[in-house]
Amino acid sequence: MDVLQLDVSGRPQAWISAKDAAVLYASDGVAWTLGTSCQVLRGGIQRSTGRQSTIAVHPIIAVRGSVPSRAWRIEPALTNPKLFTRDRHLCAYCGDVFHFDELTREHIRPVSRGGRDVWMNCITACRHCNGRKGNRTPEEARMTLLYLPYVPSLHEDMILRGRRILADQMDFLLASVPRNSRLHG
Repeated sequence: MDVLQLDVSGRPQAWISAKDAAVLYASDGVAWTLGTSCQVLRGGIQRSTGRQSTIAVHPIIAVRGSVPSRAWRIEPALTNPKLFTRDRHLCAYCGDVFHFDELTREHIRPVSRGGRDVWMNCITACRHCNGRKGNRTPEEARMTLLYLPYVPSLHEDMILRGRRILADQMDFLLASVPRNSRLHG
C-alpha cells in the first residue's frame, strides 16, 4: 500500500511507502492527513510502560516544510502504460478495447515526417490500425480519430502511474481532475 504525499498546499508530490510515511510521522513532518488510517505500523516495546509503539498511517499526508510542488507546471513523462490508461485501452481509429500487449503508441503526425513524441501527438491504436495508417496522417489514410489527445494534469498523472489506489486517494485525486478527462468515464 502506497501513501499519497502532498506538499502543504495540497499538491501531489509522490507515492511513498508506508514505512517512509512512518518516518515523516515520527519526525513530526506531517502537517495534516486525509482519509481513514489504512495501516498501523508497530515498533518496539517501551521498558517503562511495557507498551508497544504504533503509528497509524493515513492514505494521504501533507508534508510539513516541503516546498510547494512545481510539478503541476511540468508536462508529465509520456509512457505507453500511462498513454494506454489515459485512452482507456481504446483504439482511436476502430474504437475497440484491447489488452496492453495488443496496443501501440500511434503518432498522429508521424515522427518521420516531423511529428514529435509528445502527449498532444500521441494516441492509442491497435496494431492493425497502426499498420494500416502507416507513415501517413489520419487524413491521408482516410482514418478518422474517435478522440483527441490531451496532456494529463498532475492529478491525472498520479492516477495514470498504475499504482493500486485506495478509495480515499482516488476521491482526492479525481476531485482535481478536469471534468472532461477520460478518467471520469
